Amino acid sequence: MKLHYFPLSTYSQKVLIALYEKEISFEPEVVQMMDPAAMAVYSETYPIGKVPLLVLDDGYKIPESTIIIEYLETHHKTGSTLIPSDPDTARKVRFYDRMSDFYLNNPVVTLLFQQIKMREYMEVDLEKARKQLSLACEHLNQNLSDHKWLVGDDFSMADCAAIPALYYMQHVFPTENLTHLNRYWAQAQERESYRKVQSEFVPIWQGMMAKASP
Repeated sequence: MKLHYFPLSTYSQKVLIALYEKEISFEPEVVQMMDPAAMAVYSETYPIGKVPLLVLDDGYKIPESTIIIEYLETHHKTGSTLIPSDPDTARKVRFYDRMSDFYLNNPVVTLLFQQIKMREYMEVDLEKARKQLSLACEHLNQNLSDHKWLVGDDFSMADCAAIPALYYMQHVFPTENLTHLNRYWAQAQERESYRKVQSEFVPIWQGMMAKASP
């Protein structure tokens, strides 16, 4: 199977973490999201133009990061279990997956794009992003006071969703008072699956920021 992704994309990173956690072999296909010509070619594969996109060997296409991980979990029993079999624990994992996408990742991306001048947002949108991010971080910090990972002691899809945003959050949101979330972030950086993801995207990000500096 082939994964279409962009290394800097948090949602792409979310799926990559899951693939590495589950020790699943795949063919990587990097989509150059900032290249109009490359995007025109990619739109022939997926007209919506979003990443990540998983294409199975029979050509069946699975978009959206959470749905891709749901597929991986139900069809591959190798590596880590990312969605527990217990229905109540699985519900908590899905809740923190959704929370991380909507109220952690999306506000971080909004604030980051504004900061690096990739997009211009109205102040009302920026204030909404700051409020959502603040509330999410407070909740996650409290939750992590007695949890190793977001849902108990086992790494899950929820962590795949939360971790990518934390790298970029360092640039747009103060974290010094988030003791438990900072501990979680330090721990996440030692996770082998995320170390693999970082080894690919961090040099690209640093190179892009170096070119943008005056």
